[in-house]
Amino acid sequence: MPSVTNKFPDNSSGKFYVDNQCIDCDVCREMAPDHFTRNDEIGYSYVYNQPTTSEDIAKCHEAMKSCRVGAIGDDGNS
Repeated sequence: MPSVTNKFPDNSSGKFYVDNQCIDCDVCREMAPDHFTRNDEIGYSYVYNQPTTSEDIAKCHEAMKSCRVGAIGDDGNS
């Protein structure tokens, strides 16, 4: 289960985030490339662009459900 207290500092401000459980598998970046990107230096994903449309929010929720280790969170705030 993702934890707001363990989210990576690279995440943009908003409801979606990636925490330190990320194993850099690329699933979220493939499913929602307009919102997730990679920290190449350390090797993990993070949210660089918060979704604003219902379609983009749905893509981020799909990425969250597909995350193999449950590292993507939605804290409910926008």
